[in-house]
Amino acid sequence: MTHWITLLAVEKVAKEGGLFDLDATLPLMAIQFLLLALVLNALFYKPLGKAIDDRNEYIRNNQLEAKERLSKSEGLAQQYEQELAGARRQAQTVIVEAQAEAQKIAAQKIAEAQKEAQAQREQAYREIEQQKQQAFASLEKEVDALSRQILSKLLGAELVR
Repeated sequence: MTHWITLLAVEKVAKEGGLFDLDATLPLMAIQFLLLALVLNALFYKPLGKAIDDRNEYIRNNQLEAKERLSKSEGLAQQYEQELAGARRQAQTVIVEAQAEAQKIAAQKIAEAQKEAQAQREQAYREIEQQKQQAFASLEKEVDALSRQILSKLLGAELVR
């Protein structure tokens, strides 16, 4: 049965002029194709292409702005790092100066305290020496008095004997 259908199709093609029939339909189909291409281009492809181009331009602009912002932020970060390093150096300098000043003040206070302690020691030594002299003087008087008493008792006893 399929053989009969194939044979009928072949006979029909043979009668109409073959596989391709070059009559007025071919130029008409070409004109329809061109008109369809123009309509599709005008209605769909141009607006779609414009939307794609606009989107690409938007993305390109955003990328450029992002790169500019990134370069500015990197520049600011580097500037701030340099300023921070400078501030740290200044802080270290201030700390070193403050430590030196504190050591100087401490050394002065220690020297003053040592002088004061030395002066108090000398004064205490003088007071002790004075008290010692007074004690020797009073002891000498007592020794003289005792020695006179002893002599008077010894001599008085010898005289009595």
